[in-house]
Amino acid sequence: MRANKELWDKLAKIHRKSEFYDVEGFLKGNQTLDPIEVEELPDVSGKKLLHLMCHFGMDTLSLARMGAEATGVDFSSEAIDLANELSKTANVDTKFICSNVYDLPQNLEDKFDVVFTSAGVLMWLPDLNEWAKIIAHFLKPDGFFYIREFHPFGYVFDDDENVTDLRVRYPYFQGKEPLSFEDEGSYASEDAKTGKMPSFEWNHPISRIINVLIDVGLSIDFFHEFPITTYKALPFMITREKGRWVLPDDEDKIPLMFSLKATKRV
Repeated sequence: MRANKELWDKLAKIHRKSEFYDVEGFLKGNQTLDPIEVEELPDVSGKKLLHLMCHFGMDTLSLARMGAEATGVDFSSEAIDLANELSKTANVDTKFICSNVYDLPQNLEDKFDVVFTSAGVLMWLPDLNEWAKIIAHFLKPDGFFYIREFHPFGYVFDDDENVTDLRVRYPYFQGKEPLSFEDEGSYASEDAKTGKMPSFEWNHPISRIINVLIDVGLSIDFFHEFPITTYKALPFMITREKGRWVLPDDEDKIPLMFSLKATKRV
């Protein structure tokens, strides 16, 4: 977790300046939520909303622009500093907290109508049981949790630069020990000079993601899968349209993203 925090402290500064995140466009009023999220989320106007693992807060601020009373949380102090800066620059009233997800009950007392998270977050969490408990802890009765995330099945394939087709390399049923990497650069900026930095990731099967939420008393409202993703996850992917990457020949062979909504029933 310490290594991952150091990585994301460095990436936050790089991402702030990247074309991928387009901060200037956001400051001019652009919406940063994914179209899937915009379509599937109920009206959040007037709702208290908690955004877990918010990076430097543009989605949190977008949700606030939609009328939510939004609070963003991230373990990267650099990301939270940038989020607070953007909040002031954009003149959007939003609260940001620097905290590990697992430590959040010691740093936040509120309850929320909505808990939201999105895009590349679960792979950084070693313990999904505790993650689900945190979600349930912060939800009000009849409140809901929503996630739009990269599909864990998409993480099993070899992503080396010279690969030209689907080849299984990594485990789907990974277990407790993380995969370790030492890479350079960023998905948001191919030319980023990060130096080689260690990182640790956990791939959680879909069944586990769903079941840990059920185990803490949440009721699944829907679960959707999509054959598209939002970045070039494999070197031979092509763009279908801006912000959408698919397999060559536009083949809808495998799930690359999913979304899920679950409600805390009284």
